[in-house]
Amino acid sequence: MDKPLTVLLVEDDQEECKSFVRLIDTMEDVRLIGVTNNETKALEYVKDHLPDAVILDLELHKGKGNGIAFLEALKMMHMKLPPYILVTTHNISRMTHDRVRQEGTDFIMVKSQEDYSTKNVIEFLRSLKKTIHESRKKILQRNGSDEESPHDIKKRLEMRVTAEIDQIGISPKALGRNYLIDAIMHRADGQHGQVSAIAKKYSKTEASVERAMQNAINKAWSTMHPDDLLLHYTARIHSDKAVPTVTEFICFYANKLKTEY
Repeated sequence: MDKPLTVLLVEDDQEECKSFVRLIDTMEDVRLIGVTNNETKALEYVKDHLPDAVILDLELHKGKGNGIAFLEALKMMHMKLPPYILVTTHNISRMTHDRVRQEGTDFIMVKSQEDYSTKNVIEFLRSLKKTIHESRKKILQRNGSDEESPHDIKKRLEMRVTAEIDQIGISPKALGRNYLIDAIMHRADGQHGQVSAIAKKYSKTEASVERAMQNAINKAWSTMHPDDLLLHYTARIHSDKAVPTVTEFICFYANKLKTEY
């Protein structure tokens, strides 16, 4: 299968975020690498995860910052692989639209237009997938590299796993956090026996490793708002306790990464 189009969503409307997440979760050729309503966090995502495209809401009233400030800061980063920027906005000011184009926006979709929908936003990006990938490949070739090195890919994916579990509240203080990160990377690389491998790496028993991972998951599910969990963890939970098992949790996030290896 072709490499999927990786997308960052910068949006402060919770219902719209949920709609994007549910839609992209059904697709094989598009991957959502993060969702945020925070301008600063969005810039970190772009720097760390190099998304192919950014869906950017200009007015982050329920978040922090705004889309124009994000675009200005992104331009100042002078990235070798800048993302394709698709702005979505209620703002219909021609002056504002001219400004965001000057700051590097590739396309603008007005939310009040008759045919606007999250589906049409994603379908528009899907129609450009080949063009975006070819453009990024040419940039890499001009810089003397055909693709990222295996080390760089692994490092980037590890940062992505960390960002993913941060979104659902797996605390940096949780004993099982690093175990979960290692287990997800291990599984995404096509390897099995994650618990035994991690137990060996950290000189722990398999039982203590699995218990620490489950405790970290349980803690997140008991402290995070249900809407946030539903937004970021979209897999079906089979446990009667309504909390993912260690195996379910690892497989969910590993499967999100597999096509990017």
